[in-house]
Amino acid sequence: MMREKIYSSLICFLFSIILPVTVSAQKDNRFEVSKNLDIFNALVKEVEMFYVDSVEVEKMVRKGIDGMLSDLDPYTEYIPEQDMGDLKYMTTGEYGGIGAYIRQREDAVIIAEPFEGMPAELAGLKAGDQILTIDTTEVSSFTSDKVSALLKGVPNTKIRLTIQRPGEKKTRKVELIRKQILVDQVTYYGVRGDGVGYINLKGFTDKSAQEVRNAFDDLRKNQGIKSLVLDLRNNGGGLLESAVQIVNMFVPKGKEVVATRGKVKQWDRTYRTSLEPIDTVMPIAVLINGASASAAEIVSGALQDMDRAVLVGQRSFGKGLVQSPRELPFNGSLKVTMSKYYIPSGRCIQQIDYSHRKADGSAAAIPDSLTSVFYTSKGRPVRDGGGVRPEFEVEEPKIPTLMYYLVTDYALFDFVTDWAQKHPKIAPVDEFAITDEDFEAFKTYAKEKNFTYDRQSEKALKTFKEIADFEGYLDGDSSIIVALQKQITPDLDRDFDRFKDQIKKLLSTEIVKRYYYQKGELIESLKDDEVLDKAIEVLSAPELYQETLSKTSEEKEVAAIGNHLLPGFSAWRSIPIGIVC
Repeated sequence: MMREKIYSSLICFLFSIILPVTVSAQKDNRFEVSKNLDIFNALVKEVEMFYVDSVEVEKMVRKGIDGMLSDLDPYTEYIPEQDMGDLKYMTTGEYGGIGAYIRQREDAVIIAEPFEGMPAELAGLKAGDQILTIDTTEVSSFTSDKVSALLKGVPNTKIRLTIQRPGEKKTRKVELIRKQILVDQVTYYGVRGDGVGYINLKGFTDKSAQEVRNAFDDLRKNQGIKSLVLDLRNNGGGLLESAVQIVNMFVPKGKEVVATRGKVKQWDRTYRTSLEPIDTVMPIAVLINGASASAAEIVSGALQDMDRAVLVGQRSFGKGLVQSPRELPFNGSLKVTMSKYYIPSGRCIQQIDYSHRKADGSAAAIPDSLTSVFYTSKGRPVRDGGGVRPEFEVEEPKIPTLMYYLVTDYALFDFVTDWAQKHPKIAPVDEFAITDEDFEAFKTYAKEKNFTYDRQSEKALKTFKEIADFEGYLDGDSSIIVALQKQITPDLDRDFDRFKDQIKKLLSTEIVKRYYYQKGELIESLKDDEVLDKAIEVLSAPELYQETLSKTSEEKEVAAIGNHLLPGFSAWRSIPIGIVC
């Protein structure tokens, strides 16, 4: 009895100390917020009134906001009223427009890619078409952002374009009717190998789960698949709820999928499967790479933690932060990081620590040595702090600098535009192949257009020579430096031949996209896909699949701890090619 009284007295004493300190800290913080807002408000007014030149207040304040938020994390951002449509597109995949990607090209804006079955494609617009006027507005000198704003609009409204097609002297006038554009998140699904279903999901919107369900139902009921590959490579994520719904399709009702925890404890939440699943026994392989992030990591990580699927590919991006929109005055929004998410084993896969900065202000990755071990439902060890690591790592070929510049430069784009004009039709995707003659024609075209590419190795050698010369190391024999310089000096003929297979793959993918759009592009990219081939191999070997999901010894961790592997060809589909409109 006496001990209980002592404990009660001690607790009351501690509360009497802590409570005033907490309340005082809250008051101090609120005072600092109020004080600094007053200072900022006064500063803007003083600059606007007395600065020697005129000031664009909105632009100045926006820079201040962006600078303030940049010290937090890359995902916390201010979205003004005029950009709210982009936020809606991210969450729904819908917008009103013509259905195409546009791209800035020097002082012009061109159609980069029309979407199949959408107004742009139905009106006959082609990749490479330059947009000259929209209705009565001359847009030749406009930025792609301004052109996009004019192309978007209320569905069922008419829009007239004047375009210039490459190789033609006369302009063309095109009339379109805007539609409510719904971008499918399941780009393609079908059967690969012997009864292996394949679904490619490129993002998580409020309709993604239904699209995956429809694809899976068709594959299972109508095409008789025995196992499933869910491809989440280059999937940057999206809605958390969508990820939970997709996991729910393959695990029993009532299972915890993900929990979010942040500063405001009342907003912490645990997401569980709430519906009966559609299949809990079919073998599943999930494909991931370094561009699989956020919701894609929830799906892959949760299925791994529940021992429901094997993962194949490369370690994922490592984004374990959750953002929520907060309404702001004048119809703007703040997309703010409010919590971290934790998947069923209890681990958080956040890779970058934004709360502890280096001396130069940059954020650092969590060292592998500081990650912790967690365990799946069957006792398999998995780790936090570095993305999701696959059971089967497949190292894809590294991408040379030349390939990057072929993707971003216009030599490849223009060559394919010209090639497509000369070839009205091509073979079906499964049968199509680039010939050596096409490759040689492209090499000749690139030389004629003076295609250049930045060589990082050449820059590094130049820097090394300057340092070595300064420190006196080049006073003697420098033949090694001369030989190395000769070896890395750009030589288009040599480098094209060296990377011939990769260039032909890139070329064929771009050509197929002109005829069969995004679906065809994806199917073409799956040819000779080592990651997909490995997944099919695992799913076709039931003993290997079951053994992989049953390993429990500490020595058989899910994957070796290491650095991110550079994604292969599939990653090129994630490079932005323009603005959606």
